[in-house]
Amino acid sequence: MSVSGRVAGTPTEFVRREFLEPQFRHELEHLLPWYVLIEKALLTEYHRLGVLSSGEVTCLTVGLRGLTQQNVAACADESLTDIALAIEAQVVADSDPVPAWHVDRSRNDLQACAQLLHVRAQVKSMAAGFDRLAEAAIRRAGEDITSPMPGYTHLQAAQVVSPGFWLSALADHALATSSRLLSTYDRINLSPLGAGPMAGQELAWDRQLLAEAVGCTAPAPHALAAVASRSWLLDVAADLSTAGVGLSRFHTDLMAWLSSAYGLVELPDDLAGISASMPQKKNYPILERLRGRTAHLVSFYVDLATAQRNTSYSNSVEVSKEAGRHATTAFAEALAVVDGTVLVVDQLHWRVDTMRAWCERDHFGGFSLANQLTLRAGIPWRTSQVVAGRYVVAVLEQHDGRDDAGLLGDVCRAAGHPLDDPGSFLEASLDVDGQLAGKLSPGGTGPDAMRALLGDQHERRVALEREWATRASTVDAAAAKTDAALDALAELST
Repeated sequence: MSVSGRVAGTPTEFVRREFLEPQFRHELEHLLPWYVLIEKALLTEYHRLGVLSSGEVTCLTVGLRGLTQQNVAACADESLTDIALAIEAQVVADSDPVPAWHVDRSRNDLQACAQLLHVRAQVKSMAAGFDRLAEAAIRRAGEDITSPMPGYTHLQAAQVVSPGFWLSALADHALATSSRLLSTYDRINLSPLGAGPMAGQELAWDRQLLAEAVGCTAPAPHALAAVASRSWLLDVAADLSTAGVGLSRFHTDLMAWLSSAYGLVELPDDLAGISASMPQKKNYPILERLRGRTAHLVSFYVDLATAQRNTSYSNSVEVSKEAGRHATTAFAEALAVVDGTVLVVDQLHWRVDTMRAWCERDHFGGFSLANQLTLRAGIPWRTSQVVAGRYVVAVLEQHDGRDDAGLLGDVCRAAGHPLDDPGSFLEASLDVDGQLAGKLSPGGTGPDAMRALLGDQHERRVALEREWATRASTVDAAAAKTDAALDALAELST
């Protein structure tokens, strides 16, 4: 029998090939388990409403539990290459007739819910990826918080930091992303079931029970928004885009530091590339690949937003299917970027001697010198900044470029602030280890501050891991509860 009395024909080969079959294959591969869970939840409601008997529910349950990608795919041709209709056809083919099944139902909220549950699962997978990144960065950061390393602002030598300090910033980015994804997960975890085509349904469906049966916290409050909106997909894509932007900046640092111009860090040969014509070169294309892929994460958000923009606020194939065509690809790309970054972080080898040489060669101590001139000699802060800057210029103008207490004394006298012992003011600014340890404020490079920061980051990671485990257990418990209810009806029917 035809699935529609309004349209007698079947889709043309072009429509089937270009639109229906790719969508069908995607949903068959990624969404089938969620469609089955939803159908099971609907069966429990049908029974509560008195629409289906326990025997009818049991008959349909057997059919649903017997679904596979293969037997659903076999029903594609007779079901307009639509997965919801194919599921129905396969279950009906293997069951006794149940006339009231799918009464008062629509594919609109069914499809919206299956898509949401799929994206929800992807969000959890992404959070697990960022947890791996945070764990790796925290672990590697704790391995070296005392080696002086040049830090840069505006790509110019700025202050002494450490490998652990930089890695802890990467950990902070990963933790912030996981936290943001958790907030997004909770905000979007609202079930569209019961919204019907757009204006609700005619039976007294308990939408809260339906939501809980699929692991959602509550039903989407507005029926039209439940089927028309895909803002939840934009929210997730925005999180991934923001995460990618941040990761690209960390990749950029590593690309510079791995270069022969800096030589601050190395990666093993199995993460390196070669030049086919310049044998002296050791390239690191993995970082170019990773940074390049972060651009796609921004593009995916733009793609999703553009495809929804200016569409009618109702259910439509343009928004519900075409707009989200690349969503699963976006998740795969994002996860590849994260896992690739974890791989790099795990294999970083910091060249501590080279880092120290850079710190000792450049004048990273200007900040400390200016502080000392103000705190010990009483020179006004802005004047001490000018004096320190002039001193650096004078040192650089010397042929050997070495620090010189006499030069500092000359600069200070010229500024009207003679010093009794100018050499003592250079002790802090010339001691690269002291510059690292001298940052005492929380979150700074000082070893004690870094230990406290890494401890806090570890606690944040554990807390987030616990929160995500709670979300996962809620979904698992919902599925188990629905199956238990169906098993109970099966016992009742016998």
